[in-house]
Amino acid sequence: MKTKQSVKLLLIALCIVTLGSCGNKQTANEDACCANETANTNRIKKEDMAYSKKFTNADFYKDGQFNQEAAMNAFKDMFAFYGVPFTELMAKDMWVTDFGLGDFENVGMGGIFWVNDMEHSYFAHAIYLLPGQMIPEHAHVKTEFPAKFESWMVNHGWVYNFSVIGDETPNPPAISATHGPIQSKNFVVQNVGEVLHLKKSETFHFMMAGPEGAIVDEWASYHDNAGLRFTNSKASL
Repeated sequence: MKTKQSVKLLLIALCIVTLGSCGNKQTANEDACCANETANTNRIKKEDMAYSKKFTNADFYKDGQFNQEAAMNAFKDMFAFYGVPFTELMAKDMWVTDFGLGDFENVGMGGIFWVNDMEHSYFAHAIYLLPGQMIPEHAHVKTEFPAKFESWMVNHGWVYNFSVIGDETPNPPAISATHGPIQSKNFVVQNVGEVLHLKKSETFHFMMAGPEGAIVDEWASYHDNAGLRFTNSKASL
């Protein structure tokens, strides 16, 4: 009798352990499912979101002086949105400029020269533009070195890519009054992954970020700053 009772108790204990194990597995599966759903929801939300303008000249100037730290922080904010790591090299070599025009909100850029090799004549550059920000219209002319020739690829956001070559494109974006008139009236919208080339050496061109900002790779021949020419004579790098 005692033996039967012992066996019965053992069977009950086994059932309890089994049920507990099943319950734990079910809970673990439910937790994993919830985690996956949350990750998918966050991913979808991020894909549906677009980076947008957060900063104005009030953030970039103090007592009339360009605040480079504030400008750098604005780019870091954009990098964080696009998942671009801010590396030690960027912290050391990245630069920001308002081209001396005092309107960084609309006319300016950040950048880093990954390489600018005079001996072998090659150049790699990352261009960083906040939403609606433009690089001043410019050309690269021949000096003791050949005129710089460029190609660009958009990695994040998109840009208006302007050229003096080609017919005037209708419905252009507004150009900041600070910059003044432009000669480049032909433009295309350049999206992520698209590669465009300077249409002709020594011709005027520029790019302007769309409302999501832009991160652009540039490859070119050697950049000699002495060959840089802006249509706005007040602009300088």
